[in-house]
Amino acid sequence: MSLFSAQHLKAGVSGREVWSWAAFDFANSGYTTVVLTAVFNAYFVGVICGEASWATLLWTSIIAASNILAIVCMPLIGAATDLKANKKFWTVLMSLLCILGTVGLAFTGSGTVWLAVIMVIVSNFAYNIGETLNSAFLPEIADEKSMGKVSGWGWSFGYCGGLLTLGLSLAVVLFMQSKGAGAEDYVPYTMIITAAVFLVAALPLALWLKERAQPRTEAAFWTLVKQSQASLIETFKSLPQHKNFAWLVASGLSFQGGIAVVVTLAAVYADQAMGFTPDETILLVLLVNITAAIGAFAFGYVEDRIGHKNALIVTLLIWIAMVGVAYFAQTKPVFWIAANLAGIAMGSSQSAGRALVGVLAPPKDRAAFYSFWNMALWVANIIGPMTYGYITWLTDNDQRLALLCTGLFFVVGLILLLPMQLKHREG
Repeated sequence: MSLFSAQHLKAGVSGREVWSWAAFDFANSGYTTVVLTAVFNAYFVGVICGEASWATLLWTSIIAASNILAIVCMPLIGAATDLKANKKFWTVLMSLLCILGTVGLAFTGSGTVWLAVIMVIVSNFAYNIGETLNSAFLPEIADEKSMGKVSGWGWSFGYCGGLLTLGLSLAVVLFMQSKGAGAEDYVPYTMIITAAVFLVAALPLALWLKERAQPRTEAAFWTLVKQSQASLIETFKSLPQHKNFAWLVASGLSFQGGIAVVVTLAAVYADQAMGFTPDETILLVLLVNITAAIGAFAFGYVEDRIGHKNALIVTLLIWIAMVGVAYFAQTKPVFWIAANLAGIAMGSSQSAGRALVGVLAPPKDRAAFYSFWNMALWVANIIGPMTYGYITWLTDNDQRLALLCTGLFFVVGLILLLPMQLKHREG
């Protein structure tokens, strides 16, 4: 297991634990890939809502609602896990909730709007909480100088999970299409596949990852809630003392808005602006996941060599280039180039951001700081897609203009990142 060399890990951390931690990214990536990006979003708009004029706006509103719920709950959960040192318990609990919500999506079909709305909100809320808590394990297992590498391992392994889940789904779709089946016949099977892969791949974390944080209280539940609120307020008040972290959060709030558009609306853009068929869209996302896995893994090493901030700057420049290529693309091959640029930038930018939080967060408040970071990302996940949705609504479905406006999120994110300074050598 030479990949996980002891020089990259904290003392006492085994390679098996790092694999278990990374396996969680493998587990939940199938959910984002199949449910949010490639399959269920288009199914929701086209089948469940019957291609109603309000369908795309409703989809972005559902994602917004689940993110708002996470924003409300995550700071308290993050503060509570700092106090009780039980991130693993909450991560497993949220995983089970996301899996159950995904299974619930298998029972949706034409006209089942409310069932789909509830199941998406539940599953995406649980996904957000679980992903945040899993990220908070990074500083406990990775050596400070190798956070980029270890974070990159997780992201790249995660994209392999998305590849597996989407590949299995594509096989089912193509097989059932060859038998004359429609979306209402095969999409439920893709939801079951997604839930099953999530369940199996999350087991290593439940079994082998150790909780190294030390509890700070043995209080009863309601006392713990009050202490959690006090801890959250204290952390919030301390943010002005952590100006570099504040710049990072502001930058992430912007560039994640653009990433959220790509994740939640890529299938819609490919269909309506470029004329992709459903199986072409799935294949596109499948291959982009390969690019994203390679990008996340390779950039982890680049990041530790050139510095976390510089690596993030490079990825934002790639995002800006992607928007330009996609905006001017008139043929499918050119759009494929844009899609693979997005793949390279997607894993590397999110991995670099996660590593930077680990570098900047005080050890005793890591879960709380990761909560604030993810709160910014969730707000961005609301603003980005909703902005895109409203632009298409106001411009008679001008997808290209909406994409061009999306590029501004990356430009502003780059500008806000520039003032951030780290007090120690990054590489």
